[in-house]
Formats: sequence, C-alpha cells, structure tokens
Amino acid sequence: QVQLQESGPGLVKPSQTLSLTCTVSGGSITTNYYFWSWIRQPPGKGLEWMGAIASSGSTYYSPSLKSRTSISRDTSKNQFTLQLSSVTPEDTAVYYCARAERLRPARSEGSWGQGTQVTVSS
Repeated sequence: QVQLQESGPGLVKPSQTLSLTCTVSGGSITTNYYFWSWIRQPPGKGLEWMGAIASSGSTYYSPSLKSRTSISRDTSKNQFTLQLSSVTPEDTAVYYCARAERLRPARSEGSWGQGTQVTVSS
C-alpha cells in the first residue's frame, strides 16, 4: 500500500519561497497512470489543488498559482517537491501531497499524506 509523507519547514517568512517534499513508500512515482499532486487547505476554507507531476514527469499547474509554483521530482529518492515563491500570509494552510488517477482528486480519492501545517508570518 502506497504511503506519502510531507516534510518541510512549518514557518516561512513573507516574500520567501516555501519548499515541501513528499516522500513516497510502497510504490514508485514513475508507475504509469498516476498523478502526484500538491493540495492545500487554508484555515476555514476548502481544498485547493495546486498542481501535479505525472508518472511521465509532465507537470500541471493551477492557473491561479502557476506563476509562483514549481513541482519537480527525484526518482532516485522516490520524492517529489513543491516550491511556492513570494509567499504571503494568505498562503498559510495545511499542505497535502496525494497520488490519484486524475488531476484535482477529491479528498476521498487516491492516497494522501497526513498533511503538514505551513504558516507564513514574519
């Protein structure tokens, strides 16, 4: 059974770049037909899909975040990473990584990490 685990700093200062890593076990990130996504949930709001990297290595981004978001992977470590630049307090959220068979998975779809809280504050 695949398992995902997010890691990274819990506090980031405004204007800096947020970097998170998702470590995957129990399955390869190059296995065909899966999308590996980053999704966040700001306090009191719903889930927001940020982007994904496919098993092929192709990347997909939410139009609203595309200019600030970069997703990459390290196949030797079976990890994929999120970088979000020029953060503001509005980027404060619980960040999740997930595997699913489509982009923008619902919470009930696929496999998700437990989530990691990131706060943007000076």
